[in-house]
Amino acid sequence: MIKLILIFLTVAVIAALFGYISIALSAVSISRILFYIFLATFILKLALSDFIKHED
Repeated sequence: MIKLILIFLTVAVIAALFGYISIALSAVSISRILFYIFLATFILKLALSDFIKHED
């Protein structure tokens, strides 16, 4: 997931350098959505692993 975020951010930077603003904005939007999905799943996994450890 982190690889996809970095790939889209790299595409956004390269597109912005060449003047393709709409492509850059789309790539940034996609990477932002992927980041929030990654963050939500990370927090959920962290919370569930903590809950499972304290259950014993």
